[in-house]
Amino acid sequence: MVLTMDRRRLVLGGAMGLGALALTAGRSLAAEVLAASGFTHSVASGEPGADSMLLWTRYVPRDGAATATLQVEVALDADFRRVVGGGAVRTGAFRDWTAKITVDGLRPGTVHWYRFIAPDGATSPVGRTKTLPAGEARRFRLAVFSCSNLPYGWFNAYGHAAEQGDLDLWLHTGDYIYEYGPASIREAAWTPGRSLQPEHEILAAADYRLRFACYRADPDLQRLHQMAPMVALWDDHESTNDSWEGGAQNHQPAKEGDWTARKAAAMQVYREWMPVSEAPWASYRIGSLATLYRTESRLLARTQPADIGAAFRAADPDRALEQFRDGAWRDPSATMLGSDQESWLRRELKANARTSAWQLVGMGTILGRTVMPAEGLTWLRPDAGARTVAKYDNYIRAAKLGMPMWMDRWDGYPAARARLLQSAQAADANLVMIAGDSHNAWAYSLVEGGRPAGVEFAGQSVTSNGAEGDFGANPAVVARGFVAANPELGWADTSRRGYMMLEVTPQRVVGEWRFLRTIRSRDLTLAGTHRMQVERGRNAFAAEGAQV
Repeated sequence: MVLTMDRRRLVLGGAMGLGALALTAGRSLAAEVLAASGFTHSVASGEPGADSMLLWTRYVPRDGAATATLQVEVALDADFRRVVGGGAVRTGAFRDWTAKITVDGLRPGTVHWYRFIAPDGATSPVGRTKTLPAGEARRFRLAVFSCSNLPYGWFNAYGHAAEQGDLDLWLHTGDYIYEYGPASIREAAWTPGRSLQPEHEILAAADYRLRFACYRADPDLQRLHQMAPMVALWDDHESTNDSWEGGAQNHQPAKEGDWTARKAAAMQVYREWMPVSEAPWASYRIGSLATLYRTESRLLARTQPADIGAAFRAADPDRALEQFRDGAWRDPSATMLGSDQESWLRRELKANARTSAWQLVGMGTILGRTVMPAEGLTWLRPDAGARTVAKYDNYIRAAKLGMPMWMDRWDGYPAARARLLQSAQAADANLVMIAGDSHNAWAYSLVEGGRPAGVEFAGQSVTSNGAEGDFGANPAVVARGFVAANPELGWADTSRRGYMMLEVTPQRVVGEWRFLRTIRSRDLTLAGTHRMQVERGRNAFAAEGAQV
């Protein structure tokens, strides 16, 4: 059942502090918005540097003015007795009343506090942010999120992370919002109290703006943004499912119009509502410790995935699959990043691997090779329909020829994957890939040309349902089966929601997958964790034990 609310109040109303929103599962999140003007969606920060930070808010004038100029203050204390920077920024309906400003001259590796001041003297909620370290750095901690489909559950992962006082940065690897309308969500999966606006699939700029306003009314997401800076990149659902440069699986031009217009609207609104710059990709220097990379692998240059479906439907599918494997799947012109970004990342890795210990690459989709285990059909639920059975049967047939389950991931673009990993090897980089997208948790020791190339921490979703939706088998059995069938895969969890925490030190990176007890109600209790680590110079995982 979809809970409705007034459209204008959702767009114009938001956070007047966390108390302005209902926190009980029985009521609509956004239905408790108390004001239709002012600072509607709290504050956020991002694009961190050693001496700079991008600051974000949204402000709607109470007097109906066409534009508003906001003053910005940045201080070393929450009471703003020691103001060290600021500026002014203008906003208006032309950018949905969102405002962004980059403030320079800040102290490296230091907590700063910031606020926006409206023309009438009203102030925004106070935000906390932290600049990146300069010079020698001994420890850096970041939390990683992906795939937060609002109707499927509460954002408990955000709430739990926001309460951790010793994290330096948030990294969101994509699917921050979802484009689907209520008709695409099974009623049994809908969580009470999680209203969705607009009540249809989003297509135009106004739709994307309303969907962001809906998501950003969530108190745990607001608190997350308020407490630390975020580096964010989009994946597909910020536009639509399985998108690429020239189209998407979930875009039908005959019914939904020109793809170029929809893509442009999605990109524009993302940049309005998120604390990100206009640069399509960027690097962030964490002193001598690491360099973090924000990549773009969806909308600007990704080529259309190879169509394995035609081989499955062929008169002689086994022969067709072999031809597909040796031809279209290995096409060297297929790319996720495009040649400009590939060249940029290759140069960056070569330069930065000499001066920073770790190269941390944020990516929308997973690099690790993953095939479906031969016993996968035995894991399906007893009530699995014919289409589901056929899908997994096809996965297994592809696996017998060495091909992956999902052509939309990096192992659906093997030539491009090889180029990326070869770049890291040539740079002698300590490579750590950080990805989301799959909704489940994975740890890969990446190999290229028979040699270690890096590791990958792939995080579970905040709320989106994963492979467990199809499986009736014990999740531990499923995880062991995937690990046994995939040489790069060292560990997996295919049933739980949450987020990752990474701790980076000069000698090792330790990753901890944190699993929340539930997403069906607002509950910040952890149900378990699992830890993996990589030592500098190894480019492969060493197990550090598990806590379940």
